[in-house]
Amino acid sequence: MHDIQRVVVVGAGTMGHGIAQVAARAGLQVWLCDATQAAVDAGLARIAANLSDGVARGKLTPADQGATLAQIRGATDLQHMAAKADLIIEAVPEDAELKRSILRAAAQVAPPTAILGTNTSSIPLVSLASAVPNAQQLIGLHFFNPVFLQPLLEVVRAAETSAETLARALAFARQIGKDPIVVRDVAGFASSRLGLALGLEAIRMLQEGVADAEAIDKAMVLGYRHPMGPLALTDLVGLDVRLAIAETLAREIDAQRFAPPQLLRDLVAAGKLGKKTGEGFYRYET
Repeated sequence: MHDIQRVVVVGAGTMGHGIAQVAARAGLQVWLCDATQAAVDAGLARIAANLSDGVARGKLTPADQGATLAQIRGATDLQHMAAKADLIIEAVPEDAELKRSILRAAAQVAPPTAILGTNTSSIPLVSLASAVPNAQQLIGLHFFNPVFLQPLLEVVRAAETSAETLARALAFARQIGKDPIVVRDVAGFASSRLGLALGLEAIRMLQEGVADAEAIDKAMVLGYRHPMGPLALTDLVGLDVRLAIAETLAREIDAQRFAPPQLLRDLVAAGKLGKKTGEGFYRYET
């Protein structure tokens, strides 16, 4: 079984920069790729800021910070980087065609032993597999935000994913300090499906005037010991991301159960996407 030493992360945004950070922190060689140098630079800057915060909080030493940064390189040439990779993880927005295009480009030049990972939170791998000539290399690697704090990694095994690819993916998860679960390739997998069901119901309750956002969230935090309420979590994830997941699950599983509430659609249309825009169900300092 080939060890994973060189990782390419495609997409330097919210999830991609975090994945790159934890892989580099584990001592792996990492290339963080995006379409523009500006996007790459922004992702690298976020990693540097995260690590600086960790040093300030006493969670990391300055030596840890320096060693992690030394393992990361930025790039806009995906094909050149993919040719050297043991593992390629796409972490672009939740759009099936965009993900297929990234996987297709990577698969054209990736070594035959490379793993092709997708960070999708809801899209079935079977709908992405057409982009990959050898679907045995494809696996779902669903990380959670913020990646450097959340311990779970949801590993999604498609029908054609090989036993070796699964074993290597699980070894990678443990290598970077994650606690993996293995789930079957069904839309929404385990975590997104459960989390979305709670989040959509909370939005419906707010829409119907059952209680205000703070009361609904407090019910789950104090009553059920959730670390964060479902509306605050939706703000953290991004209302646009939650809407995309809901539309996928409504199409793939049940149109009634996962129908996005009108309030969610209205907030997304108004550009109120949660913490990243300064307003969602709550307002935030920007």
